Amino acid sequence: MPLSEHEQRLLDQIERALYAEDPKFASTVRGGRLRRPSRRRRIQGIALFVVGVAALVMGLVFQWFPGGFPVVSVIGFLMMFAGAVLAITATGGKKGEAAAGEGDAKGAPAGDKEKSRFTTKMEERFRKRFEQE
Repeated sequence: MPLSEHEQRLLDQIERALYAEDPKFASTVRGGRLRRPSRRRRIQGIALFVVGVAALVMGLVFQWFPGGFPVVSVIGFLMMFAGAVLAITATGGKKGEAAAGEGDAKGAPAGDKEKSRFTTKMEERFRKRFEQE
């Protein structure tokens, strides 16, 4: 549902105030992108998850509880958790941001080029509208 004119004006006013108060934070928020984890990272996460499941089950099957505490099962659960986190998160380093900004590079796929052009156009429109007011 589109915003009403009044709501759009309020949103624009809030954006201008944000840029005026803290331009560094505003540019950080505007430039933030959610990236998908690489295929290798997903495979590593899935493998760690599977090993964690195996450790959890083996700890329960063999009932190895030193001191009455299921150590192997707890380690297996932690491995499962780490594998899931590894599989669903992407690294946020400078390398990824630099690659995202180079949409016109030779090695970039066509989809990335189109996305980069679209993003660039939208940013230009936003800047023009922001500078006009």
